[in-house]
Amino acid sequence: MSVSRNSRPPHRQCGVTLIEQIMVLAIIAVLMGIAAPPLRQLLSRNELRVAQTDFIAALQHAREAAVMSGRRTLFCPTRDGSSCSDATRWESGWLLGRDSNRDDQPDGGPLHVGQGYAGKVAIYSSGGRHVVRFHPDGSASGSNITLLFCQPSRASDALVVVVSNAGRIRGAPANAAQAATCTQLK
Repeated sequence: MSVSRNSRPPHRQCGVTLIEQIMVLAIIAVLMGIAAPPLRQLLSRNELRVAQTDFIAALQHAREAAVMSGRRTLFCPTRDGSSCSDATRWESGWLLGRDSNRDDQPDGGPLHVGQGYAGKVAIYSSGGRHVVRFHPDGSASGSNITLLFCQPSRASDALVVVVSNAGRIRGAPANAAQAATCTQLK
């Protein structure tokens, strides 16, 4: 009896069958379908928080600029990036500038211009007030101003930034009345 040196065990094929691949793709599709709505909600809430934080930082910068320079400083909405607009909607952008002649327009151009959030976040200022004026002592004369940040399709996630007459700046979730105002914005 002779034993062959070249005898090998039978060769088994390794790999994944088409049925297994289809099952894996089906499981991935189901998991994506489950995860997509919460992910969309998380991203939309994040856009609101980023806009709110951006405005708080810009308002604090404007207040600091007024105190450090000893000159009146404006924070206002803009459409063209060079002058303040009369709008109470801020999503097209905002600017920060000095206003020595008290005409509610920046003297010699803005110090800083902020990006807009058009198409992403609606930003509306309360009571028709559209300019925040910081004085050299850090106060913001006029009535308190509340900036409402929302997405009309998700009014329950609305946020606000409030600037008091004393110049205090704070962010908070919107109350029910403010969230209701959000649903009316277009």
